[in-house]
Amino acid sequence: MITTAIFPGRYVQGADAIKLCLGEELSRLGKKALVLQDPFVNKALGDKIAKALDGKVDYQVEVFNSECCDEEIGRISALAKAYGAEVVVGMGGGKTLDTAKATGAGLKLPIAIVPTLASTDAPCSSLVVIYTQEGQFKRYMMIPRNPDVVLVDSKVIAQAPVRFLVSGIGDALATWFEAEDCRIKMAGNMTSRPGPMSAFGLARLCYDTLLKYGVLAKSACEQQQVTPALEHVIEANTLLSGLGFESGGLAAAHAIHNGLTVLPQTHSYWHGEKVAFGTLAMLMLTDREPDIINTVYTFCQQVGLPITLEDIGLKQVSDEDLMKVAKASCNEGETIHNEPFEITPENVLAALRAADAEGMRRKLMA
Repeated sequence: MITTAIFPGRYVQGADAIKLCLGEELSRLGKKALVLQDPFVNKALGDKIAKALDGKVDYQVEVFNSECCDEEIGRISALAKAYGAEVVVGMGGGKTLDTAKATGAGLKLPIAIVPTLASTDAPCSSLVVIYTQEGQFKRYMMIPRNPDVVLVDSKVIAQAPVRFLVSGIGDALATWFEAEDCRIKMAGNMTSRPGPMSAFGLARLCYDTLLKYGVLAKSACEQQQVTPALEHVIEANTLLSGLGFESGGLAAAHAIHNGLTVLPQTHSYWHGEKVAFGTLAMLMLTDREPDIINTVYTFCQQVGLPITLEDIGLKQVSDEDLMKVAKASCNEGETIHNEPFEITPENVLAALRAADAEGMRRKLMA
């Protein structure tokens, strides 16, 4: 059996990594950089980034237009070509980074990723999630290689609202469960081949790190302080989850997330928040042990992740609408089919209702 794992070329993390390392890392990749920044980065960190790059690399800044869609990728690609960029840099949240990855891949240029949030596992991966301009999931795109550099400034992460960190924890929480089901079924990962044992080991380390340090990391982030616990969780959210999902594989939790995006009421909730509820539904769908279900619900409550449908905008949602979610989760090609269990829209709907009922029971007991 052939197994395959894929990794970013270089991973740099720590306080003041932008100031100390960004210019050096980019200069290894090219002399002219097209730097795609989300609006917050452009406003809050523009001067800091300019100082980091001064004398190290020529660059042009462009501000991201809010959605990783084909239209935005085309716009940024045209700008990079006109500038003569030798490297494409993405700075900001997951959709900004995915747009930069798609642009760099399309132009066959090196890619550098600077996440300013630990809110998803997108930074390290070769996976790009394409949405419509309205924010509905459209398709996955696999670029030919992972980013050449991923640079994470922990001090910047600590300055962001804590909800971003918690959302990243929600995304990372699915990693081990999905990878484990892929391992059991010997399903393909993002390369279409099964992952090696290292991928599954990293996925488990991701889960264990979240349970051990998640609450402490949230407390540190609330105080905007960089502590060892916060560093551990940033690494789990960004590197371990990225490696675990991409080389281990995706399954029901992310498919349910994609299904949830068909309902406009969920669009104001973040990727990791919807993945977290998708994970709870996955635990019901796949008949996990009650002790594991209890551990995950308790952890979600401790860090503030959604445990009911109401928590992701679906209060009093009808069975008709939930069936739309369930059917979209089961679309041909969706990762839910990596599960080593029988999967139908009907049992996905049942799992969504069961996960919601357990969450409501716990809230009433609190």
